[in-house]
Amino acid sequence: MKKNESSLTSLISAFGRAYHSIYDTPKIFDDFIAKDLISQKEFEDIRENMIKGIQFFNIEIAQRFHDAPEEILKWITQVQLSPTPLARSAYCEKVLFNELRLGVKQYAILGAGLDTFCFRHPELEDSLKVFEIDYPSTQEFKKQRLAQANLKIPSHLHFVSMDFTDKFSYQNLLQEGFENKKTFFSLLGVSYYLTKEDNARLLNDLFTQVPSGSSIVFDYADEKLFEEKGISNRVENMVKMASASGEPMKSCFTYDEIENILDKSDLLIYEHLSPTMINERFFNHRSDYLSAFETIHYIHAVKK
Repeated sequence: MKKNESSLTSLISAFGRAYHSIYDTPKIFDDFIAKDLISQKEFEDIRENMIKGIQFFNIEIAQRFHDAPEEILKWITQVQLSPTPLARSAYCEKVLFNELRLGVKQYAILGAGLDTFCFRHPELEDSLKVFEIDYPSTQEFKKQRLAQANLKIPSHLHFVSMDFTDKFSYQNLLQEGFENKKTFFSLLGVSYYLTKEDNARLLNDLFTQVPSGSSIVFDYADEKLFEEKGISNRVENMVKMASASGEPMKSCFTYDEIENILDKSDLLIYEHLSPTMINERFFNHRSDYLSAFETIHYIHAVKK
C-alpha cells in the first residue's frame, strides 16, 4: 500500500464496520464507534461510489434493484466488502479476551488503521498495553479523527510508526514501552499483500522478543485464491480490485505451507478455521447476504 492511500483504505474499512453496526442484525462484530471516525460527507461519498459501481460487481443485481439504491448498497457491502473484516475481527477479539484470562499483558495491532478496540473497551486501561503499528501518515490521520470525535487517547494506547511490510523492527516498540511480556499480535488483512518470503520473515521477527505462550491471529488466502470465483465472482473481484488499486495480492498458501512457516518460527497452530468453519461460526442462520468468503482462513498460532 502506498502511504498516501492508506487513509482511504482505512476509511473504507471503517465504512463497512459502521454500516454493519448501524443497519445489520444480528451483529457479527459491533464496532459502534467506527461511524464517529467518518464524516457524513465521506460516508455519503463512499455510499454513492459503491452504488455507482454495481455494474462492475453484478449486472443482474444492478438491473433488479435499479430503483432501490439502498438495496444495492446492502448487497455490495454484505457480499463483497464486509464479510471478512467483520468475522476476522470478531474471531480475533474473542481469542484476545481468552488470552487475557491466560495472562496476556500486551496487544500489538499490525496495520491498525482506524481500529477502535481501546475505545470500545476502556475497562482494560489498567491491565493491557495496546500498541498500534501503522504508517506515520495513517496514524496522524487517525489522531485527527479521534480529536474531531472528541475521543481522548487513553494512557495504555501507544502509536508506533512503522512500515512493517518493508522491515519489522522492535526499536520503536521498545521506545514506546513494549516489554518482554506475554503478548498477543493481530495481523489482519495483510498476509495476502506480502510475498511468502516476507510473511515468513515477519512472523519470525515478531516473536523474537516475546516469551513462550505469546500468540498471533492472522488471516490468509488458500491455494485457490487465483482460481476460485466465489459467490457472484466476489473472490475474483477482490483480486482484480487489489491489482487495479496498485496493491496486488501476492501470496496464497496450502495449510501445510502455513504450518511449515509457523513451525520454523517456533509457532504451533492452536486453531485453524476454514471458510466452512467460519461460515458456521459467524454467519449461520442469517437471512441477509452475509456469508464467509471463499478461500480465506483464520489461524491462531502460539509460541512454543
